[in-house]
Amino acid sequence: GHGIQDNQGNFYYLPVNADPGALRRSALSQGDVQATIRSVAGKIAVFMDACHSGSLMHPLTARSLPPDIAAVVNELCAAENGAVVFSSATSREYALEDARWQNGAFTKALVEGLSGKAQTNEQGKITVKSLDVYVSERVKELTSGKQHPATVYPPNVPDFPVAVRG
Repeated sequence: GHGIQDNQGNFYYLPVNADPGALRRSALSQGDVQATIRSVAGKIAVFMDACHSGSLMHPLTARSLPPDIAAVVNELCAAENGAVVFSSATSREYALEDARWQNGAFTKALVEGLSGKAQTNEQGKITVKSLDVYVSERVKELTSGKQHPATVYPPNVPDFPVAVRG
């Protein structure tokens, strides 16, 4: 998806049918994402593939600010939220897409990793850390080093499985 900030600097995730003129009604706010994460008991991994700046989304107004994903990620991985946050790119990079992949580089690498390429043992476990390593390297490969995913871990959260390949 895409991300955008309103004029007050609030981040919104834009689903495919979002109306940039009515963000509160048609998009998912940073606050909504944070509230959902806080309501989950246990470990959680969040995948954010929404680093396109407003300048890439031509239908949006010229006043649209580039979203600073770093602030969103930092809030989500705060100790009280407890989420491991995978972000598609640094806060100053674009999330690159290619028609051949039918999505972005981050999503392509993520799907590959969860399909087994991030597996590190015979039991088929894919952990957050093995997925992090695979996705980071694969995205850099797919984009010739133009995009660098970032993963942030909250304090005291050990490595844990996110998938098991049968």
